[in-house]
Amino acid sequence: MCRIFGYIGNDDVDPGRLKAVSDLQLAGGPDQQSVLAERNWAIGNNRLAIVGLDGGEQPYSLGESIRIVLNGEIYNHRELRNKLEAKGYTFRDHCDGSILPALYAEYGLDFVRYLDGMFAIAVIDLREKTTLTLATDPSGIKSLYYYWDERNETLYFSSELPSLLAFGRVPSSLWLPGVDFYLTTKVVFGERTLFDGVYALPPSSLLQARLGERPSLRRWKTLLASESLGDDPAAAASSLREQLDYEVRALLLADVPVSTINSGGLDSSLVTALASRRQAGIHSFNLSYVGDWPLDEKIYAREVSERYGTTHHEVLVDPRDFERLLPLVAERLGQPNADPITLSSYALFEAIHQAGFKVTISGDGADEMFAGYDRFLEAFEAADDWIKPYVNALGVASPELRNELYSDDYRAFIHDNGSIGDQIADSLRTAHHRKGRLDAILDFEREYRLPSYHLRRVDHLSMAHSVEVRVPYCQPRILDLAGKLPVDWRIGEGKVKRLLYRAAEGQLPESILNRKKQPFTLPIDAMMRKGLPLYEAVKRVLDGDTLRRHNLFNPAAVEKLLHKQATQPDGKTALTLWSLVIFQLWISQYNVHIGASKQYQFEG
Repeated sequence: MCRIFGYIGNDDVDPGRLKAVSDLQLAGGPDQQSVLAERNWAIGNNRLAIVGLDGGEQPYSLGESIRIVLNGEIYNHRELRNKLEAKGYTFRDHCDGSILPALYAEYGLDFVRYLDGMFAIAVIDLREKTTLTLATDPSGIKSLYYYWDERNETLYFSSELPSLLAFGRVPSSLWLPGVDFYLTTKVVFGERTLFDGVYALPPSSLLQARLGERPSLRRWKTLLASESLGDDPAAAASSLREQLDYEVRALLLADVPVSTINSGGLDSSLVTALASRRQAGIHSFNLSYVGDWPLDEKIYAREVSERYGTTHHEVLVDPRDFERLLPLVAERLGQPNADPITLSSYALFEAIHQAGFKVTISGDGADEMFAGYDRFLEAFEAADDWIKPYVNALGVASPELRNELYSDDYRAFIHDNGSIGDQIADSLRTAHHRKGRLDAILDFEREYRLPSYHLRRVDHLSMAHSVEVRVPYCQPRILDLAGKLPVDWRIGEGKVKRLLYRAAEGQLPESILNRKKQPFTLPIDAMMRKGLPLYEAVKRVLDGDTLRRHNLFNPAAVEKLLHKQATQPDGKTALTLWSLVIFQLWISQYNVHIGASKQYQFEG
């Protein structure tokens, strides 16, 4: 696990600037800093040593012509190394990334199709015309951002947005449609970011840039496929459990201790159970809050720990620390994410680091793979229009409330350009006609929402504390398997995630299998009450003069929300205020310029 960065083009970035770019993501790779710079290009790496601790120096190289940096893990590196050695290649160490130059030399751009893991990769190929290739894994687990400077014909890239901005050529300007995007979906997803002109590389993508040429983006498809589940549901559940066990076993391989996150729900509990059966002495981590709050799942996490004999860590966060944590979280995310779990995640990963762990395994992605959210069930069972309620369920506030919150000028901008909600609805409607209702939803979630809303959050907040998070439910074979499941194995009869629940039978306590799903989140409705620290912090950030100066939100409408939360608190109001705070902190921390912006189109 590492952080990577670099550029290719007509710019000549001096060593001091490259050092600043590297330093801004040092927490994600504190064990080694390296950079290789030549005329018109550079690639660099911050390493978090997980596999092959005595080797693994980056950039990896083959001869004088191929240079590669990696952020992530290649779980099938031993198998690939054996095959490459049989073809005559030699390797100086057993680090997983050291196979990449030979794999690239042997298969060209198809090299990514053989990789089983999570990764963002940068390849410099000097054999003909100098070329930079960027690649991402099938689920988009590892983030990679880039900016194309049209004037200088230079492409810059980095694992984190603050690091990318440190090149000095990337403008810190607001992508104006992103405000509506953010409040409609809780995050800007797809290729866009809230920085104008800055893009996120989508899952399963290759971005190629040759000197003097505009970059081109294309998608690739993995060669890894799941085993057939057959036609019998009972046998399919058993096969699914075996395939998940295979993935967890692969993710336990490391030269440092590996822990698990156990929120107390089905997904993380099953991961903890499978990991504990494969490896003795597993440490599991659960987060809760000082005081008596709703949505506390620690008793369920304790049950799993007791059943499997894990060394269990209950991480307690004091709500009085939220005001201190809020700007730290906003800074590490690089751009706003409205999920309050960001605060909890930041504190949890800090505790995992302090306990001495560099690696942890989580249950992220299971809901998107196996249809686990209530909004899926509601949309699936809706008799008439399902698209509008589904899109509304994604967001922070209803279309009516968003319209009220926007300033007159921003409301006019949305009127002239159209809302992102309408564009998403049109995309889902088209997909529904092609593949059916549930697959339209799940493909949308896996392609857009999962990488942007969940995986980037996990990536940035974990690496802020030098912790690598491995996600078995997002592995290529599980992604392939999930896409081939019959509808009634996923959802129906008022139940979600049906096959995964069946696969977990006999593995987990009945209390977990039979209880209603609840989100792993921060209970902000209860915590954001008048007189409590979080409410007072929110009120300070949402200063009327600042809102008027930015001219995006209506100060009177925001003040009305604050009054409502003070007198008649509810979850939707609290979430809306929280989202506005995260956005305002981001603007302040990155000194974001707010100006005119181009029209936009959701690529659905």
